Amino acid sequence: TPAMKIVNATGKHTASVIFFHGSGDTGPNVMEWVRFLLGRDLEFPHIKILYPTAPLQKYTPLEGELSNVWFDRKSVNIAASESKRSLSRCYDSVNQIINDEVNSGIPLNRIIVGGFSMGGAVALHAGYHLRPELAGVFAHSAFLNRGSVVYESLQNRGNGGSLPELRMFHGERDTVVPEEWGSETYDALTSLGVRGSFETIRNTLHELKTSSMKDMEQWIQDKLPPLDTEAKNKL
Repeated sequence: TPAMKIVNATGKHTASVIFFHGSGDTGPNVMEWVRFLLGRDLEFPHIKILYPTAPLQKYTPLEGELSNVWFDRKSVNIAASESKRSLSRCYDSVNQIINDEVNSGIPLNRIIVGGFSMGGAVALHAGYHLRPELAGVFAHSAFLNRGSVVYESLQNRGNGGSLPELRMFHGERDTVVPEEWGSETYDALTSLGVRGSFETIRNTLHELKTSSMKDMEQWIQDKLPPLDTEAKNKL
């Protein structure tokens, strides 16, 4: 499998965050980007951060050139249809990363998935189609196609159990993924029972920002608090 960058928990590992990069990027790159924006690694005493890299595959929007992408698509457009075959391969990779964490002793409700752009779409598929038992989903500068299988999945699930909380961030001046695509996606998800927030970032293009990374860091801390087993052991 392609390069995976990991920032280990500095103490006992009891929760994990999986951060999926955007099209044509890599896990190591997005880790550096986050480090640049925060002035340090996204790092916690009890939470491991995983930055996987998508496989190299033909990418239709680049005339079929090879690119590190999670899935192929006809075009970058909210009205385009999803490629079911390409997504099913993507699901295999995503499920394997999640299963490795579960097998190492981290339950689904102690795992957050998220990502930037295409990686944000992957996180939305992971949290609301593949593994609704996850703790949370973040999607930065991302969207789902209008006929997405994610919406079908949510429509068909009835009222069984709670869904991961959602945090979406979007630059108001994004010219790659217009903010309207992000807010339309958010509205569609919330109409199907997802709870969360959508934050517009002013004067921002298709990019991560220091302010959104700090918000996300705080939210991760709130959603995945330290387990108080150490305190109990002392009693």
